[in-house]
Amino acid sequence: MRVLVLAVGRMKSVESELAARYLKRAAQAGRNIGLRSIEIVEIKESRAADVERRKLEESIALANVIPESATLVLLDERGESLGSGAFAERLAQWRDGGQSAVVFLIGGADGLAENLRAKSRATLSFGNATWPHQ
Repeated sequence: MRVLVLAVGRMKSVESELAARYLKRAAQAGRNIGLRSIEIVEIKESRAADVERRKLEESIALANVIPESATLVLLDERGESLGSGAFAERLAQWRDGGQSAVVFLIGGADGLAENLRAKSRATLSFGNATWPHQ
């Protein structure tokens, strides 16, 4: 199964180095459990003045890189909070269920358009705090 993290915004150099280190570790561990690739794709932030227009433009850009028939998972502070074991079990269920790809979506500062929310299979949270999107 392919795992993608699609995020609005660009990482800085220090964040990129840290992400690369964790991607390498995840790829090594992932091969042993049937994850064939793990990728991060960064989407440029919209510069539109209107909030709804920004969300729409960013969501369109994200939608353009989502593989067909992928399982979509939104990362949002209002989502379900899972421990590490439960998160691993959920990934295993998708993998064992024949999913070709799981895509984790991280919206911009204004969030995601409703069309992407409607297509998602799950909404997960890494806690109540809002972190920089990178």
